[in-house]
Amino acid sequence: MKVIIGLGNPGKKYEDTRHNAGFMAIDKISDKWNIPVQQNKFRAIVGEGRIEGEKVLLVKPQTYMNLSGESVAEVLKFYKLTPDDVVVIYDDLDLPPGQLRLRLKGSAGGHNGIKSLIQHMGTQEFKRIKVGIGRPEPGRSVSDYVLQSFSAAERPVIDAAVEQAADAAAMWAREPFEIVMNHYNSRK
Repeated sequence: MKVIIGLGNPGKKYEDTRHNAGFMAIDKISDKWNIPVQQNKFRAIVGEGRIEGEKVLLVKPQTYMNLSGESVAEVLKFYKLTPDDVVVIYDDLDLPPGQLRLRLKGSAGGHNGIKSLIQHMGTQEFKRIKVGIGRPEPGRSVSDYVLQSFSAAERPVIDAAVEQAADAAAMWAREPFEIVMNHYNSRK
């Protein structure tokens, strides 16, 4: 089984915020592949289904961003999976809005959700699909910025990036991640 994890914060208050790009991508995958994400398990909302014949588990941790690793560790333990069976979709401040970057491993880069995953999985080696959200203007708080909704101007760019992130995760169901990386990292 392949596990596709989208990071975000639960609740209506955070639904359309920059920090919830991962949740948005899971919702796109859910809609596109008809995999309802409704079960409350592992301190997450999950959905099990198939993409191109491959069994997948879609996961939206409900622990809030900074504790996402706790939920993911429960998923891996229950299904006896390793970090190699996981791809994580999340927002990235260091990429321009709408740009994707796929990686096989890496540091947390200041992202508290990724810090939590690294801590609870015991490794930095897990696949990532980063969705660029850009940085706030100088003087503006990063935490306020990531918890704000996208502007009307950003919305079409972010919607397209979230769609691409969802497609990249679905492509991983049938292709090695290196091929997926080569395909999506070459796009600008």
